Amino acid sequence: MPVVPSLPRLIAHRGLSARAPENTLAAVRAAHEAGLGWVELDVQLLGDGTPVIWHDRDLKRCSDGRGRLAALDLAAARQLDAGRWFAPAFAGAPMATLEEMLALLAERGMGVNLELKVNRGHDPEALAEAVVPALLAALPADRCLLSSFDVRALTRSRALAGPDRLALGILHKRLPDDWEARCRELAAFSVHTDWRRLSAPRARAVKAAGYALVCYTVNDPDAFAPRWAWGVDAVISDDPTRFR
Repeated sequence: MPVVPSLPRLIAHRGLSARAPENTLAAVRAAHEAGLGWVELDVQLLGDGTPVIWHDRDLKRCSDGRGRLAALDLAAARQLDAGRWFAPAFAGAPMATLEEMLALLAERGMGVNLELKVNRGHDPEALAEAVVPALLAALPADRCLLSSFDVRALTRSRALAGPDRLALGILHKRLPDDWEARCRELAAFSVHTDWRRLSAPRARAVKAAGYALVCYTVNDPDAFAPRWAWGVDAVISDDPTRFR
């Protein structure tokens, strides 16, 4: 039987990124303290093959470093401050490895939508090969959802773990006409899309086809409210507490 993750309606984007530096251990702790059971996080590889929780191709926006992530090894990444850019209270926050992040999620009993972030010049299959076994070993299948914009990363992930072991989500900015064929090919669990580019007919088609529907990045509860009636299962938000 395909695994069915216990998705909540509210998922914290890159951790509780409205209150702590995104994709850090601190952001996940903040989400947990706010009573949120699931987070969305990005994972990619350092130059030495270490999987780390990071969104951008480079270091400038979210650390005191410069240059490309792929040029770093773990020792160099350990020297970065990934928190001060957000607020002085987070000075010294480290770039988290996937191993560290999964350990924290397991400790707190949390679920994760982990996005395989394939930036230009990176190997999607190597990323999947580094991430999938670690994810399966760390968390129960009903608390894991692996997603990506990159079909090659998802295809390799599915080869590494069948639908009875790992749920996959296909990311789109706007759903293409062949979205259902792509879902079938990958035995996908969910479809993820930009909420501002989602139409009611397309949302209802996704639900009628039997897929979970996840919208990102939703920070205006009032503007989003009519879309719940379209069948949206979950939203990813910088601050899900605003929906309460």
